[in-house]
Amino acid sequence: MTDIKELLLSRIRDVADYPEPGVMFKDITPLLADPAAFTVLTDALAEIVGRAGATKIVGLEARGFILGAPVAVRAGVGFIPVRKAGKLPGATLSQAYDLEYGSAEIEVHAEDLSAADRVLVIDDVLATGGTAEASVQLIRRAGAEVAGLAVLMELGFLGGRARLEPALSGAPLEALLTV
Repeated sequence: MTDIKELLLSRIRDVADYPEPGVMFKDITPLLADPAAFTVLTDALAEIVGRAGATKIVGLEARGFILGAPVAVRAGVGFIPVRKAGKLPGATLSQAYDLEYGSAEIEVHAEDLSAADRVLVIDDVLATGGTAEASVQLIRRAGAEVAGLAVLMELGFLGGRARLEPALSGAPLEALLTV
């Protein structure tokens, strides 16, 4: 696992003062551009799907789509996008949540999830945990079981894990990297 972590870390670029001064943005585009590193990441996340016994993956907009879709294919499970409000056609379930400065809302097609589903949420980064927490609430409101949450990278200093663990109710939270 150390070799995997070293490979993944070596392909994540720090971008200072983005999107605003004082923020060190973790850019995963070099990792995505490297087919060997992207394959290692996809395989590692697919292993988590298997351990969690997930039947579906929810990917969070937008980088959760990029990571979650190939993992779903590799693991042989369905992929469900959770989008920002107003982006999905037809009937949706929505969940509002608070941000540092304001609020936001996410949506899912409720018919894509059922009581028979165990859902693993996948995203690139766990920061404060607001979007992930809202997705967990949304999955449960759709009648499915939350199998856990997996991310490429956890920004430990932002406290997202502490916020999410009560919402996960014992379901695992796995980060391949913690910075």
